[in-house]
Amino acid sequence: MRIKISLFLVTLILVSFSGFSQSRKIIHIPDIQGFRTLKCDFHMHTVFSDGTVWPTVRIEEAWQEGLDAISITDHIEYQPHSKDVVADHNRSFEIAEPLANNRNIILVKGAEITRSMPPGHLNALFIRNANLLERVDVFDAIKEARDQGAFLLWNHPGWRAQQPENTLWWDEHTRLLQSDMLHGIEVFNYDEYYPEAIDWAREKKLTVFANTDVHEPIAMNYDVVSGHRPMTLVFARSRTEGGIREALFSRRTLAWFNNTLVGRANLLEPLFFASLKVVNPAGKLRNEESRRIEIENISDVDYELELVQPGVGFDAPEKLILKAHRITPLEITGNSDQVAEMNELKAFYKVKNMMVSSTDNLVVTFVFANN
Repeated sequence: MRIKISLFLVTLILVSFSGFSQSRKIIHIPDIQGFRTLKCDFHMHTVFSDGTVWPTVRIEEAWQEGLDAISITDHIEYQPHSKDVVADHNRSFEIAEPLANNRNIILVKGAEITRSMPPGHLNALFIRNANLLERVDVFDAIKEARDQGAFLLWNHPGWRAQQPENTLWWDEHTRLLQSDMLHGIEVFNYDEYYPEAIDWAREKKLTVFANTDVHEPIAMNYDVVSGHRPMTLVFARSRTEGGIREALFSRRTLAWFNNTLVGRANLLEPLFFASLKVVNPAGKLRNEESRRIEIENISDVDYELELVQPGVGFDAPEKLILKAHRITPLEITGNSDQVAEMNELKAFYKVKNMMVSSTDNLVVTFVFANN
């Protein structure tokens, strides 16, 4: 009788833990005007190349973590498990697709063209038939992907296994770019940051990405409970595969890794202000008087601010951290009689964890009513 009770309790505990693991995390990154902010990872592997998980695991992980879309990009040329897992290059997508539909995860069909440098590894997204990418000549493989309508991105451009001394842009990448066979670049891969890639993206009009390139179960690589995996934020007109495709080709993405966001200012700035709710008390600020302005950050990002120039007629904090899901006070103090004559007060801050280039941060302007 005791054995039966123990088995029942063990079963109940297992079921309870199973139910808990099936809860879905909510990622708080706001939409910006005209677009939905989709959380995506476009680079990962399964046992159908050199990963260690079944394709459906990638769907369950994405659902539990609160992602909107993923792409399983198993290698075309490298399949170390082929003796045990015998299938064509489309099989991982075919296995994952029904569960993706069930979980409302957008599964983008992809594959990784895996060659030595140059040109290195490239992900082909939105392909129709991965088997046709198996070509002897790398440019033939990339052209086939392009002809299938693929979006092509350069993976881990600074990976030391392929670029041991310097992260270089090769003539072959210029050839791909000029032939409409290179559209994006990873500025962050797994746990590596490539500052050169940010500048190439700006200069050559490439879409920026942050992806995991995960091979093991995701929880073995990242703290997905209190943190998050690297991901690409896509600003799409609709939460559909077509909406994502249009956004990628239009370069409407940001790379989000650790507590850093990288991309174009015209996306970073609206996302920053969409994350904040500002409460500014009414009344005139006068010389030697202080005002407490409260800023609520509704996003998952801690914004790190540094004053870039003094305010006109008032003093503001030199440094400020707007903690995620917290209200942070910003106290300003009048330092001249001029301030009482002003209808608005402007404070200029650099956002230290929002990068527009390898050396430059986003600069934002707070405008506070003064009446």
